[in-house]
Order: sequence, then structure tokens, then C-alpha cells
Amino acid sequence: MTRHRPARTTLTTMIACTLGVGVGGAQDAYEPPRTAEGKPDLQGVWDFRTLTPLQRPDDSANAAVLSEERVAELEAQSDAREVAAFAPSDVRDAPLPVGGNVGGYNSYWVDQGARVVDDQRTSLITDPPTGRLPALQPGVEMIELSLGEDRPGTRPVRARAAGIGTDSFEDRGLAERCLLGFNSGPPIVPAGYNQNVQLFQTPDYVVILNEMVHDARIVPLDGRAHLDERIRQWMGDSRGRWEGDTLVVETRNFGHRTASFNSSVATAAGTGTTLHLIERFQRAADDTLLYEFTVNDPDTFTAPFTAALPMKMGDGMFEYACHEGNYGLLNILTGARTAEATAESTP
Repeated sequence: MTRHRPARTTLTTMIACTLGVGVGGAQDAYEPPRTAEGKPDLQGVWDFRTLTPLQRPDDSANAAVLSEERVAELEAQSDAREVAAFAPSDVRDAPLPVGGNVGGYNSYWVDQGARVVDDQRTSLITDPPTGRLPALQPGVEMIELSLGEDRPGTRPVRARAAGIGTDSFEDRGLAERCLLGFNSGPPIVPAGYNQNVQLFQTPDYVVILNEMVHDARIVPLDGRAHLDERIRQWMGDSRGRWEGDTLVVETRNFGHRTASFNSSVATAAGTGTTLHLIERFQRAADDTLLYEFTVNDPDTFTAPFTAALPMKMGDGMFEYACHEGNYGLLNILTGARTAEATAESTP
């Protein structure tokens, strides 16, 4: 498999300038807090909410960076909770009629952040320069499921939310089944709410904890080999190393029940069995952790792609009980059986 290390000079320069860090002189370079072993201290709770979308919107196709006027407009819209342009199509604002379909979350329950990323990019994707996902390989489809409608399809369902039907729990998304969080990744992509990650460090391990479905990746730093490729895991098999002041985490051995990439909570492309993921964590300022990821899967995409997300120091982790025992999934299936029984008994 061809490895890909994207050019980082432009992105690093943009973020460094935004944060007031001079990349050209050591006297201006940001010096991160360090552990007793001398490594950058990445520990803490980090908030990855942002108004900046994963992919560059069509109306910004020729602009890599937002104008100050556009930034002010988007952030004012967010302050007024008028974020329809950045919201999933299934999010609703209007109240529902009594007795109607309850649908998905309305805008009260989602939290897309109040600000764009520090350098005002029009997308989280930094490579390719279009700010868009590369084309899929022939025969590969980006599966798009609705949060409110059934769509018969093929198992396994690799989307995080939504599903293909209500015949079985296997027809529902991974987050609905409380198997994987809808924004926990890996890689981590902003979505929905509770967008917090907590990092812990020792000399030999880093722990990446997402509260969404309580996923914790324990990443060894001792140079050990990856697991045998026959051993597949929901979050893959992660190994970490330090490259200067950047923590690099390489993950393989994802399973066939996960997607190569989920561009949103209701989309999925490819299979995790062919995914090679590289994540980078770098302390960029006292209140900022720069998170970057590169998806390399030549079986799914025609080229690798990279995204960058500056995370901000958070206030704390918030419990996510995943339907408090997942009564939501039970009710979906029970409701479908009740509807079937009612239809059968109706003359």
C-alpha cells in the first residue's frame, strides 16, 4: 500500500500565523507545556465543535479562506441559532403536529459550535486543495441514509446513524446500536453534540477517550508491531510515535462492519478493512490542540485526503448514556412490529 505524507508547510504556516506563532524564528515559536519526560503535554479535555464544514461548500468553490464579512455573518447566524446552511438536512426547527412522526433531533438538541476554525478555512479538508473529498473508485458508492425513512439495502449498515429498515437491529446504524459514537471516529469528525475528547499520557501510552459510547483507544508508544491483520477491531489497532513535538497515531486492522470513511452521521463509503489512518496531535497554543488526519484507502478513494481541526480547551466531559440502556433501538423495532400487527389485523 502506498503511504502518503501530505505537504504541511502551507497549513502549518496559516495556523501558526493565526495563533501568533512565528514559524520562521525560534524566539517566536510556541513552547508547549511538557511532561516530566520532556514530551509535549497533550492532556486535557478538547472541544472540537466548529461551524466549518468537512467539505468546502459549493458557494465557496474558489475560496480557500472565508472573508471577514462571511465569518461575521456565519457566526452571527450561529448566535441566533440560524445555522440551516451548515445543519444536516434532517434537523428541523418547526414544531411537529400532535400524533405525527417525531422525526430526528430538532435544532435545540444539536450543537454545531459558534465559530469557524482559527484560520477561517472554508473546509476542514486541507488536501486536496479543492477542500473536497477525492472521487470514489469505480463501483464504490457513498451510501447516504435518511434519519427518518427506511431504505432497503445491504448489510452491514456502516453509517453511524440512520439505517436501511426495521426488520432487525442489524438494519440500524452503529451509533443507534450503541456500538460506536457518531462523532468519535476514528477519525474524529465534528457532528451533532457532545463533541469532546479527553487525552491522557504516560511515557508508554496515550489514551484517547471519547464519551460518545465511552470509546477509549489505548495507544502504545513503545514501537511494538501492529496486531496480526486477521485480528480486526471496531476502532482498529492503533500505534503511536513522536515525531518531534507531534504525536503521530497510525491505525490499521479496522473491521468490515465499519466504513472506510463516514463524511457525516448518515453516510458511509467503503469498508474499514482497507483503511490506513494516520492522525497527528500537536499542541499549537495554550488553549489549542491541532488535530489532523489522513485517510489513505486506494480501494475506496482515488487519492488520499487530509483534514485539520484545531480543538479548543474544553470545560469537561459530559455523560452520554446511549439511550440509557438503548431503549431507542428497542422502541424502533417494537414500533415496527406493532405497526405490522395493526396492518395485518385491519380489514
